[in-house]
Amino acid sequence: MEFIRPASSSDVSRIAEIIVFNYRINFYPIFKNDPFYFGELNVIDTAAEYTAGSDNLKNTYVYDDGVVKGMIRVSGSEIEKLYVEPQFQSSGIGARLLEYAVDKLDADNLWALEYNTRGISFYKKHGFVPNGEKIIEDEWVPLIKMVLKEK
Repeated sequence: MEFIRPASSSDVSRIAEIIVFNYRINFYPIFKNDPFYFGELNVIDTAAEYTAGSDNLKNTYVYDDGVVKGMIRVSGSEIEKLYVEPQFQSSGIGARLLEYAVDKLDADNLWALEYNTRGISFYKKHGFVPNGEKIIEDEWVPLIKMVLKEK
């Protein structure tokens, strides 16, 4: 797909910025955890998770039209992360990344934050449905499993 390519080590800081800003914008209003969102969660530590040769970097793809505007990380058939720079959301980038993961990487499932109604709506619009599975991550974060409907 045009503009989507495997992430490289030169993308790490952009990937980290996109993840951190999305967590703060989308999840801070739900959890209101100042020490985590404005202390523990930072670009430097997040970037360190994407070191050269790491599975995180190997499994990440970016939307790059001259500027890295979004990222998706897929492990096996599971979409682990999908984020678009907030300024570029609602412009089709997330849909293109998701389509790439489904069509080119055979992704067919993901875990979504139960309270993330916007994200869940996005995934439903693109053919994913909750399958009834639910887990609690980190002892207090409720996630629901979504799977790709039969085509």
